[in-house]
Amino acid sequence: MARWVLHVDLDQFLAAVEVLRHPELRGRPVVVGGDGDPTKRGVVSTASYEARAHGVHSGLPLRTAARRLPPDAVFLPVDRAAYEQASAEVMDVLRSAGAVVEVLGWDEAFLGVDTGDPEGFARSLAARVRAATRLDCTVGIGENKLQAKIATGFGKPAGVFRLTRANWFEVLGDRPADALWGIGAKTARKLAGLGIHTVRQLASADPGALAAAFGPVTGPWLVMLGRGIGDADVDDSPYLARGHGREETFQHDIADWSRVQAEVSRIARLLAADLAAESRPAARVIVKVRYAPFRTGTRQVTLGSPSSDAAVIERAAAAALGRFTSRRPVRLLGVRAEFAQ
Repeated sequence: MARWVLHVDLDQFLAAVEVLRHPELRGRPVVVGGDGDPTKRGVVSTASYEARAHGVHSGLPLRTAARRLPPDAVFLPVDRAAYEQASAEVMDVLRSAGAVVEVLGWDEAFLGVDTGDPEGFARSLAARVRAATRLDCTVGIGENKLQAKIATGFGKPAGVFRLTRANWFEVLGDRPADALWGIGAKTARKLAGLGIHTVRQLASADPGALAAAFGPVTGPWLVMLGRGIGDADVDDSPYLARGHGREETFQHDIADWSRVQAEVSRIARLLAADLAAESRPAARVIVKVRYAPFRTGTRQVTLGSPSSDAAVIERAAAAALGRFTSRRPVRLLGVRAEFAQ
């Protein structure tokens, strides 16, 4: 018996739920996003595999997705309640397997498992999920969360893949640094500026040199990522989101920044009402601005003390918006609260 970390990821989750609700859509390109109208501004939340074959992916503008897809493609609005219910059913199945379950969101979770046959456990788990919910999932197996999370990508769709220190460099060594969970495009560009392009190069980098470039904590942590070293503790505490946000895409660009300010205030008040309902005060307020055509920036303000008071949230949002220097036309605005930990 050995301790393993499994990462369960539901395949094309939102689209899969919609196909279960509308079986006639099976085999057709399905896109979930916005209010389901591809003539309006909005982005793809999830695309079915049939839609992905045409280059449609999460975050793509709906209008672009519509241009790429054939006439039989179907666009559907986001139905949060349906996805929450389906997710809850899946998580109940995972918990019934006798493992420690750490929920990450609607469609994924880590499991801590003691077993001598992790592949067999993973296949049995996926079969139980499918039998109970008719949803497919992929299971990644690792010695820690980092390995398990990355392994899932190699098992899709509806497969099982094991990634450990034994095959880490065989699988990932020559892949770009941003193949690692936790490294985004910005960090990858900075690493490239230091001559570090691959996972293998990152693993062999001098932690001191990266500490000088990224900071005393982040620098050495990046080297550990490159070596496949990560947290192996699976925590079954109830899932709590780290923050809550609201955003709105405008069907016509807003060029008047007095209106931009008014819209941010309005969104901040809506957010404050959400926070009050959740009884979780904000520690930071972040404003997101997406300029026309699609460049996005964020600014944040840390509150003097955690609060969900509408006036406090609104003032903080206004202060964060004031930190944007460009006054170009805006297509999207968002306000997000990060909770005190």
